[in-house]
Amino acid sequence: MQTTYHTPTAHAYARSLLELATEAGQAEVVGQELGAIAEALASDSASTVFLSSPSIKPSQRVAPLRRILAGKVSELTLNTIGLLNQRGKLSDLPGLISSYQEQLDKQLGNVDVDVIVAQPLTDEQTEQVRQSVSKTLGKSARINVKVDDSILGGLVVKIGDKLMDGSVRAQLDAMRDQLLAKRPA
Repeated sequence: MQTTYHTPTAHAYARSLLELATEAGQAEVVGQELGAIAEALASDSASTVFLSSPSIKPSQRVAPLRRILAGKVSELTLNTIGLLNQRGKLSDLPGLISSYQEQLDKQLGNVDVDVIVAQPLTDEQTEQVRQSVSKTLGKSARINVKVDDSILGGLVVKIGDKLMDGSVRAQLDAMRDQLLAKRPA
């Protein structure tokens, strides 16, 4: 997951929620719930307006929020959203969700890895790459495979801002550079 800027409020609420969820043994469940809420918000602009509009009083949001979320999310998630609403901070919900996910990934040792290959990988090959990267990093890798036939073969692994290029294209380019560098004048 890419690190993004979060307001100090969103980050603080996310940290507190993660601490409480971890104590309750619900850190991953809350993360899944927040992920589902983020997807719902991303697909429905009216919900975003409802949550962030200053013309809607927090007291007017209580009943609809309870109706929409009760029974679908844990009390911890519901109470956190209710607290944000009560304090007029619902506009920080997307940042809280993103910050929570980043902090949870760090706590669990998860890392997102982009793997670029020349041809699509089978599920078995993808799992082999995931296991190899996880073992190398000492973390649980989540693999996102992208196909780019210009690399000819091999693979390129991108973790955050680090790039490991093991592609045939990179090897050919390196050989060309060496040959050109050793050319007699």
